Amino acid sequence: MDAQKLFGKRIKELRKRNNLTQEQLSEILGVFQKQIGNIETGTTFTTMANLEKLADAFCVEIEDLFAFSHLKQRDEIISDINKILADTSDEKLQIIYRVIKDVAR
Repeated sequence: MDAQKLFGKRIKELRKRNNLTQEQLSEILGVFQKQIGNIETGTTFTTMANLEKLADAFCVEIEDLFAFSHLKQRDEIISDINKILADTSDEKLQIIYRVIKDVAR
């Protein structure tokens, strides 16, 4: 995945984490809502001034807008989960199972 699409995913993640709609974020940045959608899908980028506004809106540093390392591919996530589960007690495994089952609904 290219950097612009990763950036867009990161902005969407931060927007949702901060309980903001695209419309609310567009008002903060002073841009049209469509531009927020275009940024989030990776079809366009933004200006340095808007990067500063995004960082302020999300209460993060500008470099945190580019923190993509937490985004993992499906196979890597499944592998990590399997490693965690292999070392988990039976009691905790039952709890994890119930949580996963509830989240996956």
